[in-house]
Amino acid sequence: MSSLKVRVDQKKLERAAYVLKCVAHPVRISIIDLLEQRQRLTVSEIQQVLGIEQSLLSHHLTNMRDKGIVDTQREGKRVFYFLTDYTITSIISCINGCKMF
Repeated sequence: MSSLKVRVDQKKLERAAYVLKCVAHPVRISIIDLLEQRQRLTVSEIQQVLGIEQSLLSHHLTNMRDKGIVDTQREGKRVFYFLTDYTITSIISCINGCKMF
């Protein structure tokens, strides 16, 4: 048993837990999936696909932005959301490939 050890750096584990806690909601996982497909979308475009209230969607996007998962880019009156790190999209593949779900 002495050869058994944690294979991931503590700081990386802490960051992973922080990010996973943030995305641990069906709406947020859906947002990640949509942004992977389109790279950048407005709130209206995301709302149209998800079919949820704008205020609820804005709440989720604000939370994800505060945690550094998404960011915004303004073009005139339109504000586009995009993923800051596309490696987070591997969570979608993981969910789709997991037999538990």
